[in-house]
Amino acid sequence: MSRRDQIRMTDAELKTYLAKAQTMTICSINKDGTPHPMPMWFGVEPDGAVVMTTFTKSQKIANIARDPRVTLLVESGGAVYSNLKGVAIYGRAELIRDDERVVDILTRVSTKTLDNPDDKTREGIRNAVRGTAPKRTGIRIRPDKIVSWDHSKLGGVY
Repeated sequence: MSRRDQIRMTDAELKTYLAKAQTMTICSINKDGTPHPMPMWFGVEPDGAVVMTTFTKSQKIANIARDPRVTLLVESGGAVYSNLKGVAIYGRAELIRDDERVVDILTRVSTKTLDNPDDKTREGIRNAVRGTAPKRTGIRIRPDKIVSWDHSKLGGVY
């Protein structure tokens, strides 16, 4: 078994890792071909698509409108090599401009870290974010390829 196979996260581990992470870096492609990495709060939909929103006039939106290819990165444990853990997701971004769908994404992202939010909490958050939706665009990425690593699986042996 290769080390790559040893450190790869299972689907369940990956789902748990992404559920606990607050920030993800999205890398879009600038007009000159250079990467444009930006930290974003995000959510994961039941089908595994990653969603986030940003201001419509942002550089990310201009980049994605021109070239939808993106890379997403979540990482942790960087202070100690044996604790390194992360996931890189490669895919194509879909821009979502419908205000109600943007509110759906904002609600998903805002409730992500809450333990089992009830319908009243979700509705309160929907109402709170509704005013910002017209200025924002949703981004939805369906993964084409996922690469994950969890160095703690090596048991301190490198």
